Amino acid sequence: MRIDRRGLLEGACFIASRNSDERPPGSEVELLVIHSISLPPGEFGGPGIIDLFTSKLDRDAHSYYREIAGLKVSSHFLIRRDGEIIQFVACDQRAWHAGESSWRGRERCNDFSIGIELEGTDDVPFEDVQYERLAELTRALNANYQITDIVGHSDIAPGRKTDPGPCFDWVRYRSLIKGD
Repeated sequence: MRIDRRGLLEGACFIASRNSDERPPGSEVELLVIHSISLPPGEFGGPGIIDLFTSKLDRDAHSYYREIAGLKVSSHFLIRRDGEIIQFVACDQRAWHAGESSWRGRERCNDFSIGIELEGTDDVPFEDVQYERLAELTRALNANYQITDIVGHSDIAPGRKTDPGPCFDWVRYRSLIKGD
């Protein structure tokens, strides 16, 4: 895996999200934020996540969508249950994935982070291929950016967010990053 000079992952499906903008001047990517998402909640494989990140969510397609249809959110990457990687925002741009957040005393984590969504929930184990693809993607990002910390959404928005949740195996993931 390789990130090209435009901030795109070579070989990934790119679906542009309008829910992004320029990073503030002087903001360098230093933080990787791991998330989990399923839409509708607890269901995998449908178009809901893509529709949410591209502001095309049909509020009548599911009762839960009425609550979230107006959200303007995105992520840089989504890793599906089968390992497919979809990119929504170039890495050099700011995706709107972290919301109200802080890390090590710095507010607005979107300014200096890359967000990776895993298709999943807090209470269902992630697939082997998701860990493998996440580790590959992390290594590619580390080759291009000075990533100093890798955290969960719950770490930068405690009390507000719980993802990637207790089923995410941090030890396994960190071992795969190193190639152990």
